[in-house]
Amino acid sequence: MPLTTIAGLEIDLVRKRMRSLRLTVYAGGRIRVAVPLQTPTAAVEQFVAARHAWIQKHQQQFATREPRPSLQYISGELHPYLGKAYELRVTSGPGRPRVLLDEFTAQLHLHVPAASTATERAAVLAAWYRQQLKQLIPTLLRQWEPVVGKEAASWGVKQMRTRWGTCNIGARRIWLNLELAKRPLPCLEYVVVHELTHLHERLHNARFWGLMDQFMPDWRTHKAELNRVHLAPGTPTDAD
Repeated sequence: MPLTTIAGLEIDLVRKRMRSLRLTVYAGGRIRVAVPLQTPTAAVEQFVAARHAWIQKHQQQFATREPRPSLQYISGELHPYLGKAYELRVTSGPGRPRVLLDEFTAQLHLHVPAASTATERAAVLAAWYRQQLKQLIPTLLRQWEPVVGKEAASWGVKQMRTRWGTCNIGARRIWLNLELAKRPLPCLEYVVVHELTHLHERLHNARFWGLMDQFMPDWRTHKAELNRVHLAPGTPTDAD
């Protein structure tokens, strides 16, 4: 896609059938602006110029984010759980595949069949992460639902590429990203509170963030910790 310079920035400018202008900053710093077909150039320039500081901030965040490690799921690798690094110890042999956490030695013991592949070992570890989250989340909901003043009708855990959590307001159902098992526990709490707060306010507007200040005054610290991590290559940060 050809680049154009707007407000001193190189922009991928896309004109398409849509109602409003949309700005996206991607990992690596690429900037994409999508606008309605008949939007005047002057309006696009004004839109980008008004968000110049926001763009620079998110480009800097991407530049300082932790790279995603290349994992082979072999002994000696470090794998995180609730923000702490554990050494993976792989044991091959008969029996049910399983993971055992040893807090004393800071090790994760992964028991798998002798012929298991890296993909199969990754699946066993992912299932363990999911199990851990499903044990933690009910307690966090019981803790935070009275604070927020809203209750989730249901919840689930799934792998998501671009979001730490989502909320279906109509169904009062929240989803939490499986990757949260790897981040510090306060980050998981932040996402739980964030999604519950959407049951008060759908949009990320001043009212929403004011409620977050009320329910969890230190939410910015936990959000900043999550922003250090790439969920997936090319994961964008959007400004609507």
